[in-house]
Amino acid sequence: MILIERLFLTIALSDAAEPWQLGSQDAATPMMQGIMDLHHDIFFFLILILVFVSWMLVRALWHFHYQTNPIPQRIVHGTTIEILWTIFPSIILMFIAIPSFALLYSMDEVVVDPAITIKAIGHQWYRTYEYSDYNSSDEQSLTFDSYMIPEDDSELGQSRLLEVDNRVVVPAKTYIRIIITSADVLHSWAVPSLGVKCDAVPGRSNQTSILVQREGVYYGQCSEIQAVPRKEYGSWVSNLLIA
Repeated sequence: MILIERLFLTIALSDAAEPWQLGSQDAATPMMQGIMDLHHDIFFFLILILVFVSWMLVRALWHFHYQTNPIPQRIVHGTTIEILWTIFPSIILMFIAIPSFALLYSMDEVVVDPAITIKAIGHQWYRTYEYSDYNSSDEQSLTFDSYMIPEDDSELGQSRLLEVDNRVVVPAKTYIRIIITSADVLHSWAVPSLGVKCDAVPGRSNQTSILVQREGVYYGQCSEIQAVPRKEYGSWVSNLLIA
């Protein structure tokens, strides 16, 4: 009973991972909403395929049992059924491919004139953020480091291994460009609620765009496999405050 209550209670809107959570985090950008809609559409086709294949399997086991049909009939070719099981999967793949390609191309689009440009630089084991539009000189540079708060220093109510000492503050309902790079090894800048996951490669700058629809605090973690020993408290995290 406790397990069932946990399963149903954790199917809720959230901007950070929760224990026993089912499904994705609540979407905060049109991109993440499109990803969730595509997931639901594909899951619909998967349920149809599962039901049909299960029905065919049970029907075959029932009708071709040795007691029901002791003398089986040999069928070498069935032209009609061969045409059907070739056409129907192709139609299903077409219905899946059209929205997935549209979503894929929209994810690659970069805003031409963003309101804010933020540069995220990956380090071990922290991030450096830079508001590039407001850097007039080295003395007035809007650059800061963001370290993850260790588990021993976390306060009551804070998310374990997700809180940082300096959050990135960006406005809501504004086009924002994120430039992502690394200063040492491969990293990844990922925030599930925003539908963003971009690799941070040393010597290379990748960029992505976000349009956050609502205010809140959004959490993410580096999801890149690194060829170096990890610290005891884990990898670096993303923490955005949308105002």
